[in-house]
Amino acid sequence: MRRFGTALAVLALAAATTAACAKDDEGGTTSSGVKLVKSGVLTTCTHLPYAPFQSKDSSGKVVGFDVELIDLVATKLGVKQEIVDTPFEGIKSGADLNSGKCDVAAAGMTITDARKQVLTFSDPYFDATQALAVVTGKSYKSLADLAGKKIGTQASTTGEDYVKAQVKEKNLNVEVVSYKDLAALQQALATGQVEAAVNDLPVWNEYIKANPGKVTVSAGFDTGEKYGFALKKDGDPKLLEAVNSALATARSDGTYDKIYAKWIGAKPAA
Repeated sequence: MRRFGTALAVLALAAATTAACAKDDEGGTTSSGVKLVKSGVLTTCTHLPYAPFQSKDSSGKVVGFDVELIDLVATKLGVKQEIVDTPFEGIKSGADLNSGKCDVAAAGMTITDARKQVLTFSDPYFDATQALAVVTGKSYKSLADLAGKKIGTQASTTGEDYVKAQVKEKNLNVEVVSYKDLAALQQALATGQVEAAVNDLPVWNEYIKANPGKVTVSAGFDTGEKYGFALKKDGDPKLLEAVNSALATARSDGTYDKIYAKWIGAKPAA
């Protein structure tokens, strides 16, 4: 009976501990009334690597253009940013935000009508251009030049959507090869698995800077894309207001231009 009673006590204690932990995981609310999935933390979902927007530095810390902009939001809310690396598909589908994995998604993500169906986007924070990258010395200047060749794309991206649409619309004899992430795509190009690759221009510029002489941008495609930070569809309007307010303040006081110059380069004239 004593052993049985002890066991019950242990079970009761475990249950109480579990309940306390569950309560701790229920999130919290900032002084401005913004609800967060984790108390005292603005949790950000992203997909690594995607330099210069988000990647790990030599110490393993996640840094980049998106990271610094969301840091401004966290500061405005009086909390710290915590980053969760997760597959892009879960981000763009809204699954990660709906499940409470994060409060906001910052993943160099283009605002599209299809994504608006499952996500709430912030005001645009970056104008994006797609680019065709080739191994230095190759003369491909367009998708049509790649007839009979393989072109690489990153899965679930607007760059991939653009290439596939062009191939279908113009009946191009081009094989599109999809890679799960940017690193795999860049490796495929560098090792000759594909003849060319398409992704966002700043991403290729960053790669070229880190690997001088290996790859060049041979063409650009102005698709009119704009990046936005994503929140849960029909989620907390106060969080959306905080994100947009932080972006607006950064643009007005010069902070945005400084962050842009640090990670992207000279800001284009308005």
